[in-house]
Amino acid sequence: MKSVEQTLPSISPEPDAAVCARVAAVNEHAWFDQQMADRHYLGAGRPVGDYLRQIVEVHGRPAALLVWGPACYALKDRDRWIGWSANHRVERLKLVVQNRRFLILAEKGAAPNLASRTMGAALRLLPAQWQQSFGYRPLLAETFTDPEAYAGTCYQASNWQAVGTSAGYSRHRADFYVPNDRPKKLWLYELGARARQQLKAVELPEDCQAGVIAPPGGVIPVAQPQMLSLLELLRRAPDPRGKNTRLRIGPVLAIVAMALLAGRRDLSEIARFAQTLSQAQRRQLGLPRKKGAQAFWQVPTYSVFYQVLTRLDSEAFARLLDEWLRHQAGRLPQALALDGKMIRERIGILTLAQHEDGAPCAAAVSDQKKDTPRCE
Repeated sequence: MKSVEQTLPSISPEPDAAVCARVAAVNEHAWFDQQMADRHYLGAGRPVGDYLRQIVEVHGRPAALLVWGPACYALKDRDRWIGWSANHRVERLKLVVQNRRFLILAEKGAAPNLASRTMGAALRLLPAQWQQSFGYRPLLAETFTDPEAYAGTCYQASNWQAVGTSAGYSRHRADFYVPNDRPKKLWLYELGARARQQLKAVELPEDCQAGVIAPPGGVIPVAQPQMLSLLELLRRAPDPRGKNTRLRIGPVLAIVAMALLAGRRDLSEIARFAQTLSQAQRRQLGLPRKKGAQAFWQVPTYSVFYQVLTRLDSEAFARLLDEWLRHQAGRLPQALALDGKMIRERIGILTLAQHEDGAPCAAAVSDQKKDTPRCE
C-alpha cells in the first residue's frame, strides 16, 4: 500500500465530503500496524481476542485508522451504568467492544471536525462489520482518554457519554495488574437504539446471542445470604407433586428462581443451570446427598423440573418471588428487577425437550385467563 504522504495529498474540508469506514483487508494489516507504531503515542499494540481494524476514507483516501478489541473485564462505573449483575457481565462482556486506538492520518488542522466525522462514520458501520467478522452484533462501545493529555473533544462531539474513570491500573501479566496512578476517563457509546436496556434484559436480541459466554460453574446471580432467604421463602410454596418427594419444593423452586434471574429461558437451560451449582451451594440449598457418597449432593433432573413447573400455580409462585424482590430492593443489580408479570411470562412459556438430545419438540404456553395449557 502507498505511504500516507502519497495517499493523502489533501483532505477535503467540506462537511459533506464523502466519508466511509471499511474493514482493513488482510494484505493491509502490515501497513495499518506500521502506521500505528510510527504515529500513535501508544504504538500499535498486539491483537487479542476479537480484533477489528477499521480504515475511514474521505473521497476514497485513508483519513483515520481505528482499532476495536475486547472490553475491560470489570469496570465499576461501566457496570453500574449498564445495571449489570456479575453473572450478566461474565456472560455478555463480548457484547461490549473497546476502541483501543484512534489515529488521524492528516496533519493537524488539515480539515475541521475531521476526528468527529471519521469517528461517526466508524461507529455507524461498526455493528454490521463486527457481526460479519465475528458472527454477533455488539451493543456498546467503550474507550478511555487521559485527562492530563486530552480533553476528549472528538468523543463528546461524536455523542459518546463520559460515565466515570478507570481505577488507575495497568496490565502487567495476563492475570495481574499494577497501579499506574493515572486514572483514565471512561466513555461509552450505545451501538443502537435501547442498547443499554438490551444489555441487561432477560432476553438478548437474536443477532447478539452468539456473543454470549456460558458462565463457569458455581456462578449465581445473588449473594449467599440472598440465596438462603429466597430458599426460606419458597419453602412456603405448596408442592404440586404431593408428598413423599425426596427433592423438596423449596430447593427446586429456589433453583428455578435463580435460573430465571440469571436469564435462563427454558426447561433445558434451567436443568443445565442446576448442574453448574457447586457442591457447597447444593448443600446450602438443602438438596439430598447421593447415597453412598460423602460429599456429593444431587440436583433436580430435567424430569423433576418438568413435573414441578407444568403443575405449578404460576400466579402463586410469581407472587412469592415478587415479594422477595421487593424485600431485596436496593440490594440487587438492576438487571434482576423482574416484576410479577415478567415472572409469570418467564415460567408460562416452557420449552419441552426430549431427554435424549435436548431438542425442542413443543411449547406449552400457559394461558393466564384459563387454567389449562395449549400446545403449539
